[in-house]
Amino acid sequence: MTLEKERKAIVRFGLKMVESGLTTGTGGNLSMLDRASGQVAISPSGIEYGALQPEEVVLTDLDGNIIDGACKPSSELGFHLSLYNQRSDVRAVVHTHSPYATTIACLGWEIPAVHYLVGFAGKKVPIAPYATFGTPELAQKVADTIGAYNAILLANHGMLAVGSTMDAAFAAAEEIEFVARIYYQTKSIGTPVILPEEEMATVLEKFRTYGQKKMG
Repeated sequence: MTLEKERKAIVRFGLKMVESGLTTGTGGNLSMLDRASGQVAISPSGIEYGALQPEEVVLTDLDGNIIDGACKPSSELGFHLSLYNQRSDVRAVVHTHSPYATTIACLGWEIPAVHYLVGFAGKKVPIAPYATFGTPELAQKVADTIGAYNAILLANHGMLAVGSTMDAAFAAAEEIEFVARIYYQTKSIGTPVILPEEEMATVLEKFRTYGQKKMG
């Protein structure tokens, strides 16, 4: 099976997305790009993640032409491709309807540096203007908003995260949902204290060396 590893990862992380409360039902979507072949593995449209099989994950090229798979690809294929074409470092995309991030997106707000973990996205989480789901207009607005950020909100829609691996993209999606919850809760109680730009610059530098590095 072509891109078997990527297809199995889509199945695994799709189920994890539901189990983590980042989406419900068939909402949201995931994809991975093999840059060597230029092939994208993307979750199919309208199949519950708990029932999804690796062979049902659709393969396309970077122009959206279907290469393999009998199912219809996600309706958001367009913005997945726009992200891969916009950023050479991106190899995985996770799109969620996570409740707190979506709540903030429905208010039309960005997420500022209310907690240092916003650094999983950058110095803040920007928001892409609203466009109907699955349209070229939304794909263009996503491409225009992503910049160097690793997560953005989609107005009145949800959140997406990108990474060089699926693990990185999924971690960003989880952490930004956490920060969105903190922002919601602090706004509900009072006025949140936002970390200054210079502190976030320090945080982002520390993030570059965070975690375990392979030796040798």
